[in-house]
Amino acid sequence: MLNDKVILITGGTGSFGKKFLEMIFQKYNPKKVIIYSRDEYKQSVMQAEYKDKIDMSKVRFFIGDVRDKDRLYRAFDGVDYVIHAAAMKQVPTCEYNPFEAIKTNIHGAQNIIDAALDRGVKKVVALSTDKAVNPINLYGGTKLVSDKLFIAANAYRGNNYNTIFSVVRYGNVAGSRGSVIPIWKNIIDQGGTTLGVTDMRMTRFWITLEEGVELVFKALQESKGGETYISKIPSFHIGDLAKAMLPDCTIDEFGIREGEKLHEVMVTKDDSWTTYEYDKHYIIYPHMNWCNLSENVQPGGKLVEPGFEYNSGTNKEWLSVEQLREALKNI
Repeated sequence: MLNDKVILITGGTGSFGKKFLEMIFQKYNPKKVIIYSRDEYKQSVMQAEYKDKIDMSKVRFFIGDVRDKDRLYRAFDGVDYVIHAAAMKQVPTCEYNPFEAIKTNIHGAQNIIDAALDRGVKKVVALSTDKAVNPINLYGGTKLVSDKLFIAANAYRGNNYNTIFSVVRYGNVAGSRGSVIPIWKNIIDQGGTTLGVTDMRMTRFWITLEEGVELVFKALQESKGGETYISKIPSFHIGDLAKAMLPDCTIDEFGIREGEKLHEVMVTKDDSWTTYEYDKHYIIYPHMNWCNLSENVQPGGKLVEPGFEYNSGTNKEWLSVEQLREALKNI
């Protein structure tokens, strides 16, 4: 599917973009992969990191911001597939700089949509977050709007455009930049024995970068327009993760922070009416008059029960301390 195709990744110097670059050359033979981001230093570091790992003659680095529609139009020329990973993601930063988050996460999303339509991109997959589900902070609110924009873009394209838009949703990726694992690892490496935990009741889903990239590949391969893909993955208790990383650690429970949730929710009860369960994932189909479920639903799925919720606190599959310790070896 991606052989001899041109793929562009916005925010491509982040954790996801790096793993995507590795995996796409392992599984496919793309014509070109474009890394689109606004930080020239991160781009130079990434070029040096991968120069001996992949065929860099097929990789291009574009400096640009998703806020800049003119630059997107230039970058999207001749592109087959776009993965939209660029976003302002840090909750405190978004709270303190709200309109900056709006300009990147919302206006940037609309710019991606317009550029993709007008440049004839075949498919766009936008990365979402659990924080977009029943949002309680600005970051989640902007990503909710972003998701709605990408889903509605399938109607917005009308009869004049063929671009297909879909969404992939997951929570905090294990070991990704800014997640708790590298923060705690740094403390441990410096000889620290106290790990800070906001609330011992807190649960999260466990998903690796590899699993996140695989889900994007799936969306690129089969999406017909408007789907939201969610992986079926295990949950863990945050206190168990601390014990897995440092068995004799002292835990400093300092209280849940503003804009933080005890549990991650990927599928709400209100979404259950159009959510289908598959072997390794869920798909939320759009509840819109332009989406014909009889034609769009992928085979092999089963409609979930009314009132179903995919919540890290009520999940059926859990990782023990020992399983977490084993999983950390691959992070």
